[in-house]
Amino acid sequence: MDHTIYDRRRYPIVGVRQGYAEWSRTYEATVHDEMDVRLLERLRAVDWSGARVVLDLACGTGRIGRWLRRHCPAAAIDGVDLTPEMLAVAERAGVYRMLRIADVTATELPAATYDVCTQALADEHLADLAPLYREVRRLTRPGGTFVIVGYHPHFLMAGVPTHFDRAPGESITIRSYVHLLSDHVKAAHAAGWSLLEMDEGLVDDAWLAKKPQWKAYAGLPVSFAMVWRALPSA
Repeated sequence: MDHTIYDRRRYPIVGVRQGYAEWSRTYEATVHDEMDVRLLERLRAVDWSGARVVLDLACGTGRIGRWLRRHCPAAAIDGVDLTPEMLAVAERAGVYRMLRIADVTATELPAATYDVCTQALADEHLADLAPLYREVRRLTRPGGTFVIVGYHPHFLMAGVPTHFDRAPGESITIRSYVHLLSDHVKAAHAAGWSLLEMDEGLVDDAWLAKKPQWKAYAGLPVSFAMVWRALPSA
């Protein structure tokens, strides 16, 4: 579903590549670890330290790549992203073996390569989840894992789209789509994934300490994490 059904803010809407190209200048300062890193820290079904080859899909500025480097110390980490400006920032992180401009649904990377694939805060920009889960299944070795952290559909449905300030007082929304959690399950099962673990993050005191203007959203789910295992190919 297009997010505009629920959008209460009515900021101007831009496409993904344009939006993240502009946001790349301030992204690191505006995205909080409570959204994604805190959920990654709580996951128990992933053998981070045992991973040897890891792919960071929609790697952006390298925030998750830096986390992966600390938790996957022996791994070679590759990253793909649609936006050159974000990749330029990621390059400076110094944690990636390889960075590539690519769509997460069609990376052109070799099949059955990665022990662990991750994607954080990007699925809401895909009109259809099925190509993502198919592509990541192709890239992942049998028995490997896919860790996806997303912007919770309930928060989008509460009227808060993915947005940033282009300039003080000039907020911009990046085109988004609402995917129910059941949509993830259907797409993942169809692509050959089995769910190992799931968690959800709420707007709690830690959030409100950083964003007191979110008091009206206290208690609502703002992000989610799922850990999928790649089943053997039929």
